Amino acid sequence: MQDTSKEYDAIVEECRTLFIKKMSDYGSAWRILRLPSLTDQIFIKAQRIRSLQENAVRKVDEGEKSEFIGIINYCLMALIQLEKGVVEHPDLNVDEATRLYDEKIALTKQLMLDKNHDYGEAWRDMRVSSLTDLILQKLLRVKQIEDNAGKTLVSEGIDANYQDMINYAIFALIHLKES
Repeated sequence: MQDTSKEYDAIVEECRTLFIKKMSDYGSAWRILRLPSLTDQIFIKAQRIRSLQENAVRKVDEGEKSEFIGIINYCLMALIQLEKGVVEHPDLNVDEATRLYDEKIALTKQLMLDKNHDYGEAWRDMRVSSLTDLILQKLLRVKQIEDNAGKTLVSEGIDANYQDMINYAIFALIHLKES
């Protein structure tokens, strides 16, 4: 599991660097997005990945990697929005947004480590396409929870689903790096 932790951190660093650069370019404009809008952005990225996996012809010269990175960063934005709420005007500077990013990814990594312990790194035997399908399934669950105004009877909350999507996307990127 030591390798997984290092591989995970390397992927997160790449995602974090892009997040910081985009924060420098655009500020925290994403803070005005409601959760369903973030969920829809993630859904679009996951659907594009699935399309790339199923179609031989690509008309846009971007692969799965950038889309998985987008899923990770949008999920982290959603986790921040869950905690801080939606605002009318961007309100976070780069340092504060990065601190929140780091806080959310640390919790998500700990969840991964705990699940990896219990599941014995089963994800290593999964295909990238299966991880994509699991992300899409989680998205459909989140959309249903959002449509139910956040209420669930027995299910985990939206935050746990975003965390799972982050971890699945990181696993996919680890697989893509290895191939």
